[in-house]
Amino acid sequence: MISKQMDVNTTAIGVVGAGSWGTALANLLASQGFHVEHWVYEEDVRQQMATERVNERFLPGVRLSDNLHPSGDLVAVVSDKDLVLVVTPSHVTRQTMQRCGEAIGAQTVVVSASKGIENQTHLTMSGVLSEVIPGLSRQRLAVLTGPSFAKEVARQVPTVVTVASGSPETAAYVQQVFATPYFRVYTIEDMIGAELGASVKNVIAIAAGVIDGLGLGLNT
Repeated sequence: MISKQMDVNTTAIGVVGAGSWGTALANLLASQGFHVEHWVYEEDVRQQMATERVNERFLPGVRLSDNLHPSGDLVAVVSDKDLVLVVTPSHVTRQTMQRCGEAIGAQTVVVSASKGIENQTHLTMSGVLSEVIPGLSRQRLAVLTGPSFAKEVARQVPTVVTVASGSPETAAYVQQVFATPYFRVYTIEDMIGAELGASVKNVIAIAAGVIDGLGLGLNT
């Protein structure tokens, strides 16, 4: 059971991954006043984020909060944190988190915002994280997903997402951390359903586009 209190002055957050979605979510949290340490893989991107306070490669035109601290030290970013947000591409999530999994504390809540299914194992990202982070229980694990575009979240366009966890207490905690007036977060317990929905939605969208392009009509 998770019994964490959310306080912007004391809650320490680490974010792994600085693509468009990772940067948008990290900046959302930092803009609320949280101290956010952000692991950035690309050195040039990291330097630009630190000095110019922008990530022009992945999220152009968005000013980054001063509470967002880019870092190249993966272990330091996930150590001694109340919450670790994983936003790496699905095909590198395992190898990335294997490098730092042992540094994640026994009370840290881990949130996956990565979409996809691992090719070799057919595991969802929560399954991958459960394998590579020692002692990670389902009670400390959550999934954040929903119909959203990083650029619109960064522009504070009203957005609705879902946080799924086997623990209602963990889901409620993550909900409190992420919720803003423009970023509405609902909670459910079905992690697998949430992850599968996120994984297949692009496939469905592409198929729908092909059908529309072929002029096969709404029934098809």
